[in-house]
Amino acid sequence: MKLTLAPMEGVIDHHMRHILTRVGGYHHCVTEFVRITDQLLPPVVFHRICPELAQASETDVGTPITIQLLGGIASVMAENGQRAAELGAAAIDINFGCPSRFTNSKVGGAVLLKEPERIFEITAAVRKAVPKTLAVSAKIRLGYENTDLALENAAAIEAAGASFITVHARTKVDGYHHPARWEWLGTINDALTIPLVANGDINSVEDFLRCRAVSGCQDFMLGRGALIQPDLARQIAAVQAQPLQLQPFVPLMNWREASVLVAELVKLMQAQPGIQQKKVLGRMKQWLVYLRRRYPEAGVLFSEIRSLKALQPAQALLRLSAA
Repeated sequence: MKLTLAPMEGVIDHHMRHILTRVGGYHHCVTEFVRITDQLLPPVVFHRICPELAQASETDVGTPITIQLLGGIASVMAENGQRAAELGAAAIDINFGCPSRFTNSKVGGAVLLKEPERIFEITAAVRKAVPKTLAVSAKIRLGYENTDLALENAAAIEAAGASFITVHARTKVDGYHHPARWEWLGTINDALTIPLVANGDINSVEDFLRCRAVSGCQDFMLGRGALIQPDLARQIAAVQAQPLQLQPFVPLMNWREASVLVAELVKLMQAQPGIQQKKVLGRMKQWLVYLRRRYPEAGVLFSEIRSLKALQPAQALLRLSAA
């Protein structure tokens, strides 16, 4: 079993990768997408999205980083895939799943799920452009408006030579509101010979066990669940290692420990040159919104800092909350 930390634009960035992979349990991370339009991007863009390129494309604890590309022109995607490989990316992933209206209007992300032939063309072009030793994968949803092309899209990615495929078990129209359709993951998995990574609504160990049972998948990607429960990957890895044990497998992270991670995120962001305190405060509030689903203390703290406009008093309340 392999666990991957998902990309989430503006949420799971290099700071969050550093924090969550240190907690443990992850085998891979995927970057926020590099948006590809009609030209080869300069190296600085890749380094901005993936600063870990400067350290062998790994987090500080040695977790490999996959660079994700998003775009709709096969030849340009191939050029940029080649550049990412030359810069040292551990692997390349192609985003065919982003539901953003802006992204889709630029012919990237989930809108391409309407065109299996184009998905094949883009995947095949990137696969051909990078060394055979480098894994090339793709992430999709079940479809755009419905699931009619789910199997065809997955088959196109496999036929194009992808190493594996990640499937978020919702359509684009579902957004993040409709419950993930894990049964569809099993249907797609049965039709493929390459591994399928299950994604969507895995927010607890119990969710993981149910998703595994329903889908039959062996590999999983965590996104929002990683933010809700920062030690989720560590807990899942422990379950996998000792499947017959009924009690907690490793000590569950308590609120005090989780609050230390929030404080670390703030510290890491403050160290960025030119960072605005308003942005740091926004990210702090953002993570508390996720954490309050697991920790009541996070909900209380969020209500206390929600209306604050300055970072310093929010930090003071965070310290009090953890005391």
